[in-house]
Amino acid sequence: MPEVLKAPLVVEFPFTRSLGPVQSAFLTGLRERVVLGVRTGDGRTLVPPVEYDPATAEELRDLVEVAPTGTVTTWAWNHAPRRGQPLDRPFAWVLVRLDGADTAFLHALDASGPDAVRTGMRVRIRWAAERSGAITDIACFEPYDGDPVEPTGHDGAFEDAVAGIVVPARLDYVYSPGRAQSAHIDALSRRRTVGERCPSCRKVYIPPRGACPTCGVATSEQVEVGPRGTVTTFCIVNIKAKNLDIEVPYVYAHIALDGADLALHGRIGGIPYDQVRMGLRVEPVWTEGARHPDHYRPTGEPDADYEAYRELL
Repeated sequence: MPEVLKAPLVVEFPFTRSLGPVQSAFLTGLRERVVLGVRTGDGRTLVPPVEYDPATAEELRDLVEVAPTGTVTTWAWNHAPRRGQPLDRPFAWVLVRLDGADTAFLHALDASGPDAVRTGMRVRIRWAAERSGAITDIACFEPYDGDPVEPTGHDGAFEDAVAGIVVPARLDYVYSPGRAQSAHIDALSRRRTVGERCPSCRKVYIPPRGACPTCGVATSEQVEVGPRGTVTTFCIVNIKAKNLDIEVPYVYAHIALDGADLALHGRIGGIPYDQVRMGLRVEPVWTEGARHPDHYRPTGEPDADYEAYRELL
């Protein structure tokens, strides 16, 4: 039994979104050191503002300025800040109800330690030196023992309002494929494709999951499949992926390996993209030192009959 594998993985992409009038005014206000909330029909002021009343679903447009000072309603100490968090030293996550608001919002509080933080303490916004119309225009909150700051009465109308934002989304995690897939990956490193057979329905699944998705029973019997297979369905990729050295257009397909009861996916090469078709017989192409096939190419055999793979579409 090979060692169960683990690997650090990162999913990262820029998330781009447009802003409606309420969010546009809020973020533009931060750029100008103004904090705006929105007033509901029953007179509450919500900060950060939302476009629809969470209680009645009524559309909200009545913007109102609140103060840059407020009160901590609850908090938690962050002993070890992570990459991309507001501060690079230990700080407190706090919910702050700004003066004039009826709700609290989450941000960082720069404090000397957890003993310096308490519910009910007074704080104020520390503005970022450079602001662009983003929540990061608030660098953090800081303790404040002065008099309340009065809002200027801004109506939320700005020139050159922020119309959209780009937010970097990132997820760092460690993935373990488990016993069944570790064995599958180990076999691939030796240029063998191994699935597992269900003891009940007798179907062979590739890649194996350790349990039959149809019967829900554990699987352990290993079965070598392929290496040849049949293209069941496919798509033509016309957009080049970042950090992927493959020229477009190319074809990505579901491939039913001989002896398997579930199709896996792989890239098709060795044939013009517009000649790939359902039923095409293919085989894996390995590169030196690779742990999995680089792509699949035509075998030159006659196309498989549709009835032979229609249950695997």
